[in-house]
Amino acid sequence: MTDFQVHSIETAGASKALLEKSLKSYGFIPNLHAVMAESPALLEGYQSLAEIFGKTKLSETERQIIAMTNNRLNGCTYCMAAHTTIMQGAKVPEDVIAALREGTPIADPKLEALRVYAEKVNLSRGWPEDGDIEAFLAAGYTKENVLDVILGTAYKVLSNYTNHVAQTPVDTVFAKNAWTPDGDQAS
Repeated sequence: MTDFQVHSIETAGASKALLEKSLKSYGFIPNLHAVMAESPALLEGYQSLAEIFGKTKLSETERQIIAMTNNRLNGCTYCMAAHTTIMQGAKVPEDVIAALREGTPIADPKLEALRVYAEKVNLSRGWPEDGDIEAFLAAGYTKENVLDVILGTAYKVLSNYTNHVAQTPVDTVFAKNAWTPDGDQAS
């Protein structure tokens, strides 16, 4: 296995300013960002895409549904723990968090339509069927949102794949929300 360094501001080289930005935003440097610091372009791209995704008209809960659906389908233990913690801090309803962690339906029909559509985009590798798009639109979403799901999927590919390659250790702050693909979950 290839070992990837979990960088600090002192070891980050050209990524120093990017890790300082992470520290300012989160109050600590998430291990994901510290690993991404190996590639300043990747870390900058990830931070930029996260900011852009936050500018969509989707609510925080809706953005987290897209993120968590991709995290679960991609089997990313780091991001499942991290985004569970983020959702708890954002006061996303516990039943929504549980459904996303377990891959089960969300009680709210509109949010469930988003979860299903995000799943279709991921599993089809961007080739959802017309009926999938029509069902998503019929639930009250827009053509803009159809494309926003693609943006959120791309954002999660960057982090999920980085965590797979680097086997990023879960930060202590996220550990209480550990998750594994086989359903052995702490929360």
